[in-house]
Amino acid sequence: MTPHPLTRPAQAAFAHAAFALALVVACAGSAGPAAAQASAQAERLPRGPAALDTIRQRDQELETIRAEQKRATDTEKALRAEIDRLGEDRRKLNQAMIDTAARVRAAEQAIAAIEARLDLLESTEHGINGSLEMRRAVIAQVLAALQRLGRRPPPALLVAPEDALKSVRTAILLGAVLPELKTEADALATDLADLVRVRRESAAERAKRTNDLAVLSEERTRLGLLVEERQRRLGEVEKELDQARRRALQLALQADNLKDLIARLEHNLDSAGRAARAAAERTPAETRRDLAALRDPGRLAPAVAFASAKGLLPLPVNGMRLREFGASDQHGGTEKGVSITARPGAQVTAPCDGWVVYAAPYRSYGQLLILNAGGGYHVLLAGMERITVDLGQFVLTGEPVGTMGSSGPTAATPIGVGAAVGVGAAAGASQPILYVEFRKDGLPVDPSPWWATNDSEKVRG
Repeated sequence: MTPHPLTRPAQAAFAHAAFALALVVACAGSAGPAAAQASAQAERLPRGPAALDTIRQRDQELETIRAEQKRATDTEKALRAEIDRLGEDRRKLNQAMIDTAARVRAAEQAIAAIEARLDLLESTEHGINGSLEMRRAVIAQVLAALQRLGRRPPPALLVAPEDALKSVRTAILLGAVLPELKTEADALATDLADLVRVRRESAAERAKRTNDLAVLSEERTRLGLLVEERQRRLGEVEKELDQARRRALQLALQADNLKDLIARLEHNLDSAGRAARAAAERTPAETRRDLAALRDPGRLAPAVAFASAKGLLPLPVNGMRLREFGASDQHGGTEKGVSITARPGAQVTAPCDGWVVYAAPYRSYGQLLILNAGGGYHVLLAGMERITVDLGQFVLTGEPVGTMGSSGPTAATPIGVGAAVGVGAAAGASQPILYVEFRKDGLPVDPSPWWATNDSEKVRG
């Protein structure tokens, strides 16, 4: 079949589409070398007028850095003033910490969701590029047809996928595509449209992530200052705390296992003993839920008996549960707790009200925090890089108690947390892992009945 002669607009559209299509095909698999070449060129110092442009650019970068440093300094000053206004009111400080920790965790959760969407978009873009690559021969035929039908050479300009899409659509609308190639041209237009959409969505998600990261940074700064203030107020008993920490470490060395450690702490360490007595004396009856007390951030005893808190407790860190209680630990035993992957530097909060009876390293558990929740229950948290509470301290549900490290377990953290850390390391790659264990009268119990299934059911503060 002899094609009809083209009008001048159709010829121009073909020329533009041919050039656009050639660029899309050429760029589909060559981003790496192009980026490497651009990087190499950037490293070479320009001469003459170009050198002045480079100097100006560097000056602008320095100004940007100085402005960011000033913003950070101003933010910290404002936050310190905000904390100073809390005065010595313990209730206000506790409430501020709990609220800020909740905002930190909400920001962490939002960022994790954005990153999951970005991963999906990246995978989709990769698939589209793969589709273009697989149809390279057909695309070459379309390209050749467009080149033959166009009388003018393609314009010498760099075309984005949006321009390529516009050109191909224009050629199709003008009826200038050979009938036997129209199906392939339509498929190409669909791929290009998808590529444009995916890249726009990715850009929007990255902008959201940038904003949420800024929010997270500010809230973490605020929380750090609040924790610093809380610890400053405890400084009056710092000497006693130092002695208690040393004694706790001595007892940890003598203990045969966690059950023995808890017993030794509460019988031989004053602060842990006081916490145990307070738990016995002040914990409400197992059926009692003091809703008024839940709203009091100044309380010094649990508002809800631990045994009655089933279905109410929040997970202590945002993340995915890798290993559940009772699962095989791949070493012939079973898991005694649950392992949760977390973001690097993630905030860890108390899952329940309780007294701190241990806050120090313990064997292969690394940094270990033990809370006496009353009623014979203890909650153990292990795998944190830093613990921010002290022995004998009463903490509230949702109160910050520590932070995760920047990566997962290493050779310095051997398998020991019920083998969960070792198993989690494989499943969670380089992500830090928090190990959580509930005990009743010294024996591990399944924590799953205590976790809230949605935000509206969670106890906080």
